[in-house]
Amino acid sequence: MANDINVVVLVGRLTRDCELRSTAGGSSVCRFSIAVNRRRKNGDTWTDEANYFDIVLWGRQADSLKSYLLKGRGVSIEGGLRQSRWEQDGQTRSRIEVVANNVQLLSSSQGSASGMPVPERDNGLSPQMAQSVSSAQDFGPEQFEDDSDIPF
Repeated sequence: MANDINVVVLVGRLTRDCELRSTAGGSSVCRFSIAVNRRRKNGDTWTDEANYFDIVLWGRQADSLKSYLLKGRGVSIEGGLRQSRWEQDGQTRSRIEVVANNVQLLSSSQGSASGMPVPERDNGLSPQMAQSVSSAQDFGPEQFEDDSDIPF
């Protein structure tokens, strides 16, 4: 059916460091899990509930993000669901995982806040262009005196 949709967007934190492996054909595959917290009201009190999702990342993105996908790191995942089925001990088993198409790093890991080094990200920009982007990111809403100075 042409109208089927399989899109998942998750924002959470890695529960463990990722595991990078290669297939027999030489493709890289990176596996990790994230926890996504959900807050719900139970009577008069709010309770937090964690949901855990297994993520699979393939190819060049898996290779380049391996050193950044560390336990505690905040990430945004966009991808689709895939169900695997197999038989084990005479019983049919299944597992659903998210196959990531896009992974965005949202925050440093809790470990890096305590002084562990985090590798520099190669963004493909020249040093001059990177400086320009960095300077532009420093320009925030507090730079305006009042709303009349905002260009939109």
